[in-house]
Amino acid sequence: MPSFDIVSEIERMEIENAVNQARKELATRFDFKGSTAAIEHPKPETIILTAEDNNKLKGLREVMIGKLAKRNVDLRNVEQKTPDISPLGHARQELLIKQGLDGPKAKEITTAIKGEKFKVQSSLQDRHLRVSGTKRDELQDVIAFLRARDFGIALNFKNFRD
Repeated sequence: MPSFDIVSEIERMEIENAVNQARKELATRFDFKGSTAAIEHPKPETIILTAEDNNKLKGLREVMIGKLAKRNVDLRNVEQKTPDISPLGHARQELLIKQGLDGPKAKEITTAIKGEKFKVQSSLQDRHLRVSGTKRDELQDVIAFLRARDFGIALNFKNFRD
């Protein structure tokens, strides 16, 4: 029986490359000369931006988001936490990279597929959704339907097999 997987993944190397490019730009920009602004990447799904005030943090965030966008990282999977600003004015912000489908998003996608009355079955399997049906054409129609809708996250389709 033909099937495919719906996943929401971002290439980890693209994130690493974007962080490295942003660090290089940070070192050469005039408005950050002598600044303590920094970009940290402690975990694969976390980017931490630190600056000495909110304005520099805003500029740093624009640089980082711009580099992620240039590396074709879907910004719908980048969650920007609210900036933490200390009484001394130091600012810190986390950017979280969401990988995989969580329960509510998978349920939303499943109900959208069932709402269109496609003759397919879908099941959640460890952070991805497996869709199977009897005809390839039906599965291709499901993919076209999902690409036309916006679920607030990046959707990738993998393992299309007969």
